[in-house]
Amino acid sequence: MSGHSKWATIKRRKGAQDEKRGRLFAKLLRAIEVAAREGGPNVEGNMTLASAVEKARDASVPTDNIERAIKRGAGEAGGARFEEVTYEGYGPSGVAILVNVLTDNRNRTGQDVRHTFTRLGGNLGDPGSVAWMFDRKGFLVLEKASAPDEDQILETIVEAGADDLRDSGGHWEIVTDPEAFRAVRTALEEAGIPVASAEITMLPQTGVPVPREKAESVLRLLEALDDLDDVQSVYSNFDIPEDILAETG
Repeated sequence: MSGHSKWATIKRRKGAQDEKRGRLFAKLLRAIEVAAREGGPNVEGNMTLASAVEKARDASVPTDNIERAIKRGAGEAGGARFEEVTYEGYGPSGVAILVNVLTDNRNRTGQDVRHTFTRLGGNLGDPGSVAWMFDRKGFLVLEKASAPDEDQILETIVEAGADDLRDSGGHWEIVTDPEAFRAVRTALEEAGIPVASAEITMLPQTGVPVPREKAESVLRLLEALDDLDDVQSVYSNFDIPEDILAETG
């Protein structure tokens, strides 16, 4: 399984166990509000909003909450004014880290992010220092136990515009251009193929191997960044083998 999939799996497991589920909902709804404000409230015509809504639904955010967030973004209801900021830096073993935030106070958020990097063995970099190592892509994961054979999956996703199908042990990973993401997901659902997770994300071009003695430090930094209230997404190019990941998880 790729490093990106490993991090996504950790976050899904943590989310299922997290008593502070309200924090997750708040982050997802904030993303919907900003997407609606910047691209309009029409889900069909706003790809970013559509992705944010699907992500919220996958996390079981109530429909009423989603609709209210869209209305706030469209100016039909009150709400704070958030801006999107991306922070870039490095963690233990030199892994690259991207941190996307939505904040109503850039100074506060910048201090929180910098402090977290410094406290846990990383360092904040300059804008552009690591972003070039990532590509914006649609990324879907299927569990092999509930998926059909490879040929059927390929037939379904290639016609819908997918770029790649990867074998990652117990999962299939599907990579698409952002513009083809919704079409590929819809094609899978119409074919009756269950989707374990789906998102538009930042995929690393290559992975950085992390030795056993540094694995826990890398994951601790990523999780601490992800726990910050204003942080929406954390991306990294770490590559930790499955056996080591199991020990640290």
